Amino acid sequence: MKENTFSATEQMLGYIYQIRFALYQLFQLPENAVCFIEKDDDIDFTDQEEGKILFSLKHKAPGDSLSDLSPDFWKSVRIWLRAYISSNKVDEDLRFFLITTGTISTGSFLENFIPTKEKKVDIIKTIPELLESSRSKTIKKTKDELFILPTEEWFNFFKRITIFDNQERIQDIPNKIIGERLRSLRPQHRKSVFERLEGWWNNECILLLTGERKMPLSGNELSEKLAFISDQFHVDNLPIDYEFAEPKEKIEIEVDDRLFVRQLRSIGIHSERLRRAILDYYRAFEQRSSWLRENVTLSGELEEYDNRLVEEWARLKEIIFDEVDEEIQEELLQATGRKLLNELSTMTNPNLRIRTGVTATFVTMGSYHMLANEKEPSIYWHPCFKKRMDEILTGVQK
Repeated sequence: MKENTFSATEQMLGYIYQIRFALYQLFQLPENAVCFIEKDDDIDFTDQEEGKILFSLKHKAPGDSLSDLSPDFWKSVRIWLRAYISSNKVDEDLRFFLITTGTISTGSFLENFIPTKEKKVDIIKTIPELLESSRSKTIKKTKDELFILPTEEWFNFFKRITIFDNQERIQDIPNKIIGERLRSLRPQHRKSVFERLEGWWNNECILLLTGERKMPLSGNELSEKLAFISDQFHVDNLPIDYEFAEPKEKIEIEVDDRLFVRQLRSIGIHSERLRRAILDYYRAFEQRSSWLRENVTLSGELEEYDNRLVEEWARLKEIIFDEVDEEIQEELLQATGRKLLNELSTMTNPNLRIRTGVTATFVTMGSYHMLANEKEPSIYWHPCFKKRMDEILTGVQK
C-alpha cells in the first residue's frame, strides 16, 4: 500500500507526547512545581528550586538524529530567544530544555549542549558562520532575530540551553511512571491506576488549553489525585467510575418493561424515582462489569455481596411485612413495599457495602435492582409478590 504523503501521524504524536511527557516530568520535580501547556513553549515548568524552564519537545521517528543545522533546534532557539528578551535578560533562573527522542550526531555543534558538557564562551564563535551556511527559511528567521541581540549577550543566552536526546518515546512513558511511582500498589492494580490518573490529567490539560482552567497544573495537585485514585484500590475499597454515568440510549420510563421496573411500578413508584432506579441499575451493572474486567475483586466476592444483600433485605422484610394482612387495601400493600424500598435506600448498614470503603449508594441500590430483575427474582418489594407475581408484574387482576 502506498504511503500517505500527507499523513499527520508524527505531528499528532507530537501533540499527545507533550501532554504525556508533562505528566511524567511533573513527577520528577518538587511538589511545589507548576506546569503550563503551550504557553511560552511546549511546556513551561516553574518551581522555587529550579526556577522557570521552557521545554521544547521533539518526538522523532525512530533513527532520526539532530545535526548542526537541524530546524528542530534552531526553531526552538527562536522561541527561547523571545522569552529571554521578554524576561529583560536578567532572570538567571530561566533555562531552556530541548527534549528529543532522536540522537545528537557525533561531532555536531549541538554536542555542546548535552547535560554532561561544560559550556564555554567559545561555543558562540562558530554560530554566525554556521547560520550563514544555511538556506533554510526557518534558520534565517532565527538568525535575523539572534543578530538583534548584542553578541556580548549571546553566551548568557546559549549557556541556558540543554539538549536531552534519546528520551523515552510516547509509548514508553506509562511503564516509566508505573515503575517509578506506582510500586507501592499491587501489580495487578498499577495499570488501572495509571489509566485513571492519565484520564484525569488529559482532561485537565484540555481545560487548560481551552482556557476553562486558569490555574496551572501543580505537583501537589498531581500527588493528591494519585493518592485519591490509589486509595480506591486498597483492600477495603474499590474504584468508582460510573457514579455520574448516563446510558447512551435515552431513558424512556413509560416503555421500560424490565422486571425490576415492573416491580417498582407494582408498589406505586413513578416518574423521577423510576428514572433514578434505572440509572442506579445501569451504573451498578457497568461498575460491576468494570471490576470484573480489571480483576480488582476477589474470586466470588460479587456473589457473596449479592447473598449478603438478599440476607439484609430478608431480615428487614420480615420486620416490615410481619403484621401485613394480605387482604388489606392494595394502596396499603404498596405503601408497605415502598417502606421496605425506602428503608434500604437510606440505611447506613455497613453490610450493604461490598467493601467498607465503597459508600456510593448506586452500587447498593443498583445491585438490588439487578437482583429484582432476575428471571426468578431474588428480592421483591410488594408484600404479595410471590402469590400474585403474574398479576403484579402484568397489572392484570385474576
